Amino acid sequence: MDLVELSRLQFAVTALYHFLFVPLTLGLSILLGIMETVYVMTGKPVWKEMVKFWGTLFGINFAMGVATGVTMEFQFGTNWAYYSHYVGDVFGAPLAIEGLMAFFLEATFVGLFFFAWDRLSKVQHLIATWALAIGTNLSALWILIANGWMQYPVGARFNVDTMRMEVTDFMQVFFNPVAQAKFVHTVSAGYVTGSIFVLAISAYFVLRGRHVEFARRSLTVAASFGLASALCVVVLGDESGYTAGQSQKMKIAAIEAMWETEPAPASFTVFGLPNLKNHHTALEVKVPWMLGLIATRSIDTPVPGIGELVGTARNNIVDGLIAYRLLPQVREHPADPALRAQLDVHVANLGYALLLKTIRPDVENATAGEIDRAAASTIPNVPVLFWSFRVMVGLGLWFIALFATCFWLSAKLTLHKTPLVLRAALYSLPLPWIAAELGWIVAEYGRQPWVIVGVLPTALGVSSIPAGNVAFSLIGFALFYTGLLCADLYLLVKTIRLGPGGSHGEIAA
Repeated sequence: MDLVELSRLQFAVTALYHFLFVPLTLGLSILLGIMETVYVMTGKPVWKEMVKFWGTLFGINFAMGVATGVTMEFQFGTNWAYYSHYVGDVFGAPLAIEGLMAFFLEATFVGLFFFAWDRLSKVQHLIATWALAIGTNLSALWILIANGWMQYPVGARFNVDTMRMEVTDFMQVFFNPVAQAKFVHTVSAGYVTGSIFVLAISAYFVLRGRHVEFARRSLTVAASFGLASALCVVVLGDESGYTAGQSQKMKIAAIEAMWETEPAPASFTVFGLPNLKNHHTALEVKVPWMLGLIATRSIDTPVPGIGELVGTARNNIVDGLIAYRLLPQVREHPADPALRAQLDVHVANLGYALLLKTIRPDVENATAGEIDRAAASTIPNVPVLFWSFRVMVGLGLWFIALFATCFWLSAKLTLHKTPLVLRAALYSLPLPWIAAELGWIVAEYGRQPWVIVGVLPTALGVSSIPAGNVAFSLIGFALFYTGLLCADLYLLVKTIRLGPGGSHGEIAA
């Protein structure tokens, strides 16, 4: 593996480890707010004990999330130095705000939540709990604004004088449709994760005959909130599909393994066996019109296939080469308005010309065959995206069915008497994490070969450091993070076995 592959792998490993903790933090924070609201309204001790018990599990998970998240940000300076230099003016602002949210707002209210039960009134503590939940979600917002800009770079331009991307309209960056769709979809998935977690652990208590009254209430809250969240994930996932259909057409085509453009409206492939080598998908099972409606929200707009998009990329590379050849002339004659005007016409596709850098250093002398190779490099790994997306969607449908069943039985006051459903809830415990990780694989792997879509190829963003250094740190991070994960699981299991109140006794209702 070369430097680029090792740097990508290290960031992927640390990101996927970190996101084992993030969705549970998002989901439990809101559930704590709901439970404490009921406690303040009813005054029943069992609800306070619910907040404290689930809050303890939240705190363990939150600490691990912070520990694994810090190193991710440092990697931008260590492993991705040119990326940080090239787009730091844009990417740095939301990242800095996220740091303030995570380490000041969140940390402050985490302290109040755990240590101010006897120092604040019920209402004051409730406000602190909801502030913690809001701060947790705002922290996720700014990270996803930064990530959304990588997927769809708006509100910025290339400055030929500084040779960097610079912000032109911060509000465009903030209200980036990709970022906003990604935010609501991601936090809703986090709410599903939190709900499954509470549902599964509560089912475990009921099946063991322990803390039944405590568990019954937790089951009701998790089933209700989880059903609403799972339905939101589907609706907001549709919005993400639409925004990707507008801004990342190659990702949509790869997810669908759609090699050639179909007549509008395009059909959705439920099942197939895509082959990246011969550009063919065997044994396709399709639903007519569905993809066209999701990606274009129309019945007469075609969804371009991979072949057509490769042709578009080739045209963009040729256009970007004009900008690449003009750059040294403009820098040599910075006061020449004609040269600058000519550059402005072609500079939007400069990033496509940079794809040739992985093929030959003197980009301006690229041959037609090399341009074709660069255009073909814009095809991501189709089978990985195809199956990751379908497994993720399948799990999402399972969550809706599970929550709906639990909600119905809970409304009939029979959920705690239905061991088959309780076991299904318990065995579903790891599934939301699988779905969340697959979602990030679709989002990030589907962006390749770009680190900033259409602006900066991934291969050019790395630092100039020995590959051995990255390999060494990758092994270290993998071992350290695995240790943290083991510690997290040990503490969670120990706390769950002790149960609410730290004992095997019942909590008064």
